[in-house]
Amino acid sequence: MFVDKAKILIKAGDGGNGCTSFYTEKYVPNGGPDGGDGGRGGNVVFVADPQMTSLLDYRFSGKYRAENGENGSGKYCHGKNGKSLSLSVPVGTVIRDFETDGLIADLDEPGAAVTVLKGGFGGKGNARFKSARRQAPNFSQTGQVCETYAVTLELKMLADIGLVGFPNVGKSTLLSVISAARPKIGNYHFTTLSPNLGVVKYYDHAFVVADIPGLIEGASRGAGLGFEFLRHIERTRFLVHVVDISGAEGRDPAADYRAIQRELKGYGEKLAALPALTVLNKCDAAADLPERIKAFKKKIRGEVVAVSAATGAGIDALKKRLFELLQELPRPEKAVFEPFSYPERDTKSYVITRDDDGGFDLSGGMIEELARNVVLDSYDSFRYFQKRLKDEGIIKALRKAGATDGDTVRVMDIEFEFVE
Repeated sequence: MFVDKAKILIKAGDGGNGCTSFYTEKYVPNGGPDGGDGGRGGNVVFVADPQMTSLLDYRFSGKYRAENGENGSGKYCHGKNGKSLSLSVPVGTVIRDFETDGLIADLDEPGAAVTVLKGGFGGKGNARFKSARRQAPNFSQTGQVCETYAVTLELKMLADIGLVGFPNVGKSTLLSVISAARPKIGNYHFTTLSPNLGVVKYYDHAFVVADIPGLIEGASRGAGLGFEFLRHIERTRFLVHVVDISGAEGRDPAADYRAIQRELKGYGEKLAALPALTVLNKCDAAADLPERIKAFKKKIRGEVVAVSAATGAGIDALKKRLFELLQELPRPEKAVFEPFSYPERDTKSYVITRDDDGGFDLSGGMIEELARNVVLDSYDSFRYFQKRLKDEGIIKALRKAGATDGDTVRVMDIEFEFVE
């Protein structure tokens, strides 16, 4: 099954908690704090794997999370860092944030990797809070908790040449005779259900051709499967319009060509502006071939090559011309975009608001970070918390906001009286 789009949830590993511990040994009554720090959580990394051709692996598994950091322990033991989660995707995968559609990364080269989420910091052990005035801190820091985000994975195949045309014009057959690809071939009046890639060998050189299915009338507006697969030719260097010149099904080759061109333009001007070569296929089935080719050239501008994919006539000349055109065209430039990144955790801002009962609420990133640093229901740690409020200028800001002796100050789930 070919899957070229998937939505998944990803989460970096949480940081491990710091340890509250005191050194104990026989005949050492006051060993002091020796709690170690927690380990850092693992990152979430995406890697472009050339062995993958589809996003099928992500169709049935919706959530991926990196390993959490281990908690610290006594004797200054640091918790083990969590393992990063490496997610392999096909080359050509675009990663977007689901909520904003912001483009996070475009993995258009084999082995390309991007760290989308970073693991949470580990909490500090109580040994890190020891000072000249605080000889035995009875508190430690909890690890940073990471959020879960939704991302969209979208595969845009990397091919030098894209084959476009109506169903049953012989694109799959043509791909099978110019390359080693073996797509399912039959006299169908509906389109192939998935794109096919083939590597064309030309002497010591090779290039990649993609058979793009789904182009019917209205494909650029979502009819059929065209809208789903037109994205796969955005990266190609030029297009090959495959047309059934035999007219065996009563279709006008020139009208088919114009219809495909309209669908390309409807999807985006960039596609319609790509260099193009027209291949007149099924020449073996046309009784009045010279007249048909002449009539087609009068209606359609551009270079034309006549072949028969069924008999192999003209195939060598076509491969030669495809190679020559690739040599004349510049290599595609890498996409230029402003990468979307998830915001770093806010540890600087704070907000003071006054409730209807006259109390004051403290909130914001700095307050949450301070609350993570200490256990607010511990007297020792709460004294440390109050000192940090003073050092950060929050006590002064409360006075400026109108706080006086006896007023209630709320920090998350903890209330205390404001004292001058």
